[in-house]
Amino acid sequence: MTANPPVNILLVDDQPAKLLAYEAILKVLGENLVRAGSATEALELLLRNEIAVILVDVCMPDLDGFELAKMIREHPRFQKTAMIFVSAVAMTEIDLLRGYECGAVDYVPVPVVPDVLRAKVRIFIELYRKTRQLENLNAELERRVEERTAELALANAELERRVEERTREREAALAQVHEMQKIESLGQLTGGLAHDFNNLLMAILGSLDLLVKRLPEEPRTKRLIDNAIQAAERGATLTKRLLAFARRQELKPETVDVPRLVGGMMEMLQRSLGPTIEIGTEFEPGLVLTRVDPNQLELAILNLSLNARDAMPSGGRLLIGARRGTAEDGAIHARPARDFVRIRVTDNGLGMDEVTLKRAAEPFFTTKGVGKGTGLGLSMVHGLAAQSEGAMRIASRPSEGTTVELWLPTAERAEPKASVEPIFATVGPRQVFRVLVVDDDSVVLSGTVAMLEDLGHTVLEATSGEHALNIVRSEPDIDLVITDQAMPGMTGIALADAIGELRPDLPIILATGYAELPRGRERGLPQLSKPYRQEELASLMAVSLGQQGRRHVAKASAVA
Repeated sequence: MTANPPVNILLVDDQPAKLLAYEAILKVLGENLVRAGSATEALELLLRNEIAVILVDVCMPDLDGFELAKMIREHPRFQKTAMIFVSAVAMTEIDLLRGYECGAVDYVPVPVVPDVLRAKVRIFIELYRKTRQLENLNAELERRVEERTAELALANAELERRVEERTREREAALAQVHEMQKIESLGQLTGGLAHDFNNLLMAILGSLDLLVKRLPEEPRTKRLIDNAIQAAERGATLTKRLLAFARRQELKPETVDVPRLVGGMMEMLQRSLGPTIEIGTEFEPGLVLTRVDPNQLELAILNLSLNARDAMPSGGRLLIGARRGTAEDGAIHARPARDFVRIRVTDNGLGMDEVTLKRAAEPFFTTKGVGKGTGLGLSMVHGLAAQSEGAMRIASRPSEGTTVELWLPTAERAEPKASVEPIFATVGPRQVFRVLVVDDDSVVLSGTVAMLEDLGHTVLEATSGEHALNIVRSEPDIDLVITDQAMPGMTGIALADAIGELRPDLPIILATGYAELPRGRERGLPQLSKPYRQEELASLMAVSLGQQGRRHVAKASAVA
């Protein structure tokens, strides 16, 4: 009988003496023992080795065992890796519960009983081996199924063609889903941070707007406030891009003029790439339009430009261009046959060798140092091209630079845009309204209240949906509700539904720090995107209160 090859056991502890003790206990198992003196070193070893079992000390100076376990579990490769916590201090029931919630499979107290530790580790090693055996059996089963399928296909050529076509579609769909899952956690984190930043910027911009009105006309003070407002507005632009990345929704293709889109990005690219990078453009005269999601195309060009900048640490030249091409030019299988717009981003940086070039588009693959890249940029660009019925091509040589081409299908014709008539809301002579503001963030709530009171309105405050409903029931003279969307317990849309049952004619404005709210649009609720300014608030109120204002005038006349 063939002996099982040894597996890797990762020992993580900041005390060398304890690592030696674990080695002495476990060496009789005949497995490979890999030592890590910190959480950072443990993560590096995990990425370089196939680990069967991880023995983790809970109390460590940089990242404790709980935090390390969470980071390990978030990585797709290590979601099923067995982790055993070891601790002499964190042994309360709460600690044990937290350890299991972080992904531990067992918890060993110190002082360690050697026989017990060996038995526990041996069990999980055996489980690891059995799992690998099952995976191998499954792979063998899949191989046999493929062979049988090929035999049947030989007997029926038409069936073979259909099966192959269906298999390609399925593999493409699975690859797309797999890629999206890998960046799911990053997208959620980005979206949450951007939402929180929007709330902070909301309070900053609102307070600055009110401060401008109250300060005397002193040039130096005004210049300082204007600088602060501009900085906050730049922060708002950044959060919009973060939210666009985190939205994780279907593409919304439009007819796009690539030269015009790139021209609109030049200022942002110059700021992002820095003064050492020279940016040039080269577009074919009379270039046809393409059909793609413009927001995602901007993000793709930005990602490619940032990669190019990192490949030119001492500065260099970045060239962005586009021209028309055919499917045959790029060996693209397009059905039906069509032409493409070839968007090209070229740098004269370090370039890549063949091994790196083959893996460049893989998710999480990066040649940058720790903390300098996620390895997601090119995979996002590749995903955009595939979803847009196009392709991505990369050419690179060491010391000669890199060229990335994004092939996108041409548009048949420019889509006519419906003309939008300006909306004029007529609010009667009475300009003072009773407004209910609902927000669980006290800073945002106080900022909105201050803006409304500065406009002369009477304001009621609520910190939750239930609180707001109680106020609506007890205050029949409320003219308008302004509610945040993301609130615990009851969202803004749910609150609007509940208010609609009590007072169907009561206008409601939905304020949100997120980029998109499809359901809100379906209900027809007017939306106010955070961070908003006082003039935006007043303008949307004028539209929402047009009819309400006329009712107030009628009531006032009747009373008189």
